[in-house]
Amino acid sequence: MRIASVFAMGGLVLSAAACGEAPEENNNAGSGDKKYSACMVTDVGGIDDKSFNTSAWKGLEEAKKANDNIDIKYVASKAEADYEVNLTQYVNQKCDFILAVGGLMGDATSKIAKANPNQQFGIVDAKIPETNVYPMQFDTAQAGFLAGYLAAGMSKSGTVGTYGGLPIPPVTIFMDGYVDGVAHYNKTKSKSVKVVGWDKATQKGSFTNDFVKQDEGKKVSDALVAQGADIVMPVAGGAGLGTTGAAKASGGKYNTIWVDVDGCESTQDCAAIITTVEKNIPDAVKEAVVKAAGGEKLSATPGYLGNLSNNGVGLAPYHEFDSKVPAELKAEIDKLKADIAAGTVTVTSAAQPK
Repeated sequence: MRIASVFAMGGLVLSAAACGEAPEENNNAGSGDKKYSACMVTDVGGIDDKSFNTSAWKGLEEAKKANDNIDIKYVASKAEADYEVNLTQYVNQKCDFILAVGGLMGDATSKIAKANPNQQFGIVDAKIPETNVYPMQFDTAQAGFLAGYLAAGMSKSGTVGTYGGLPIPPVTIFMDGYVDGVAHYNKTKSKSVKVVGWDKATQKGSFTNDFVKQDEGKKVSDALVAQGADIVMPVAGGAGLGTTGAAKASGGKYNTIWVDVDGCESTQDCAAIITTVEKNIPDAVKEAVVKAAGGEKLSATPGYLGNLSNNGVGLAPYHEFDSKVPAELKAEIDKLKADIAAGTVTVTSAAQPK
């Protein structure tokens, strides 16, 4: 996606470079001699998407804290046409490690990496053929399964919803897990909670076709709420803020589940966010950069795969909903998490990293 996204709207600020121009960078350079430079290119959602770009940048910041010889900077892409330009400019600047964020950057990263085989790249939410690109992927279907079970257990209307930004694997993997989690709840409890917005069998559903426009997110979730959904999980980067904002304004008519990075820490809409399906992107990025800066070679195979067993994915705390989630439901989710991690409950999605 995942999914997945500094807006020119909603009071957020976009730091981006126009196509063909030198990147406008945030450079947290310290003092010292030869620095190890880690340079990040965001997708079109920008650095302050409250989602996967934000998480990746946090990982670079944590890497710098762990090793002050690491110099970090980023450029935010305005459009997909900027991906190759921004990646190439960082190659020309001789960055030691170039991080591409998001599955949408896969083709551009593959092209630039192939043309620069001695350059170390990393990519979040994708795995591409070039061996000089270290993939960081996440089996969010597993954590999405827990979120679906939770949503089904918390729904008062008997209908829950989800929608995506684009029908791409890093997005639909969340939705697949969510749908299956609801189905598992129904089977376990002999209930019939309905999911609107996504049909796992047909891989068809509701999308904003955008990871930035909050009005599009609100429009899609309004349609799901009109169908009876009282809990909605947007998997649409910053566009999902249109949903969380509207849910907060609804005064409890409906609530949400956020994705990627804890919505109660990254948005102003905690009052309407039950939990977050988290990808531990910060730790994955930090570990990769610290290892590379220390001279360790990053192997593209197998790369990094985050799941419930290694805490690469999971559910965030319930925050303001902690007292509202029944103790029995919490215990069931904890047990389900342990069963998935142990392999006694299997979660499947066509979008799972291979």
